[in-house]
Amino acid sequence: MYDVFITKASTYLPNEPVSNDEMETYLGYINDAKSKAKSLILRNNKITTRYYALDKEGNPTHTNAQITAKAIEGLFDENFKKEDMKLLSVGTTSPDQIQPSHASMVHGELNIGKSIEINTATGLCNSGMNALNYGFLSVKAGVQEAAVCAGSERMSAWMTADKFNHEAENLVLLEERPIIAFKREFLRWMLSDGAGAFLLENKPRENETNLKVEWIDFYSYAHEIEACMYAGCEKQEDGSLKSWADYPSDEWLKQSIFALKQDTKILDKYILVKGAESLRSSFDKHTLDPDSIDHVLAHISSGYFKEGLKDEFAKVGLDFPWEKWYYNLSEIGNIGAGSIFVALEQLMNSGKLKKGEKILLCVPESGRFAYSCALLTVC
Repeated sequence: MYDVFITKASTYLPNEPVSNDEMETYLGYINDAKSKAKSLILRNNKITTRYYALDKEGNPTHTNAQITAKAIEGLFDENFKKEDMKLLSVGTTSPDQIQPSHASMVHGELNIGKSIEINTATGLCNSGMNALNYGFLSVKAGVQEAAVCAGSERMSAWMTADKFNHEAENLVLLEERPIIAFKREFLRWMLSDGAGAFLLENKPRENETNLKVEWIDFYSYAHEIEACMYAGCEKQEDGSLKSWADYPSDEWLKQSIFALKQDTKILDKYILVKGAESLRSSFDKHTLDPDSIDHVLAHISSGYFKEGLKDEFAKVGLDFPWEKWYYNLSEIGNIGAGSIFVALEQLMNSGKLKKGEKILLCVPESGRFAYSCALLTVC
């Protein structure tokens, strides 16, 4: 078995940052009316700027594959050239198509000129960590000497007004708009576009910041809890999901079957509690002392959860002081599967890290409540 190091990190955020006041310029007005929920959601999530792969007319400027490729290209240098890449592992919530896989499309964008091993992790926020874990295990086992791993999103294209206009008209007729529209509109004001990428190698680089990956753990609570975030389906009264394939095609638009939806009641009930439970399990498993942690990078979808997450961690004996926490949500928005990559890249290249420091990564996924965490050592 080999040690595994993150030897380089790179980020790509498309276009210029978009302020709260500009959001509907890019995403459009549903039925030409200003959103009634926008101000409330933004006040709670504390996001002030985000990035969109759109122009001000709502036209796409990049695909998800292109965003991911641009982040990956930042990893290449004289020590690791494009042609040296043999393994590409990527994760996203928002691939550009159902098939081919996201990794296939990124491989094509990179124009490497040769065949490589590829892996696509699907799902929600944890798909980025799943992609990282595939690369980590491949290098650790000696299957590959290096791996390129990335997490990315292009959710803005899912959130443009034209995707909701037809549904809004139907909901007004049914007098259901206040309830149903919120669970669909909620995420319009939460999500951002971007990508982050890591180069994993089995040896650290001299005279550079390297992060040794000590372990990565995963937990799923789907055996206990129904789906909370979902797309390509509709939740039934018993909590089950009915697939898009089981609906007549003329219902896909009427019911916004492909829209990403969030059940906020279930979210509030479980997201923090299960996150603390899973992290406590990892600290017990690895006999890890909470005081040994120097930096906590916890992905949160909204600033609404910031205080609560710290409190829930403290309840299970993981009381990390505020000076150890690192957040960039307010500046870049919620990039889902790419968020932890972008946050770690910013910290890694900040010049603030010291040899021997421990970095804790925590990522929740509200899809059906799955969690991941990882421990890194600065070396």
